[in-house]
Amino acid sequence: MARRAEKDFHPPDAETTRRTWMSTLTSSSTLDEVKAAYIDNASYAEDSSVAKARAFITACRILLMRLPKRVSRGGGEEIELNPERIQAELRAAQQYVNANAGVGDGGAGVRHVDFTGFRD
Repeated sequence: MARRAEKDFHPPDAETTRRTWMSTLTSSSTLDEVKAAYIDNASYAEDSSVAKARAFITACRILLMRLPKRVSRGGGEEIELNPERIQAELRAAQQYVNANAGVGDGGAGVRHVDFTGFRD
């Protein structure tokens, strides 16, 4: 197999990298689409997926903006939602991303290694 000349290699620029990480949810996404993204990506830790965690964070943020805290229906029926629970899920996903994102997924890629007893 022929080796590509070094001058032919062009690393992706920042704009290309940003585009690959753009969310599939937008301001025109329906509430059903946002809820589906929330549910589909809730398994980010089980799947060991930083990308799913990022999508989950986006869904959490949109849900917090779009869902009312309390909804009243006719006949005296009232439903109360718990935004604190969604905020807690969002924080957990952010912690997961911070702990697991490497250079390839937009993280700093810095790992601190314990060299205690290295030369023992």
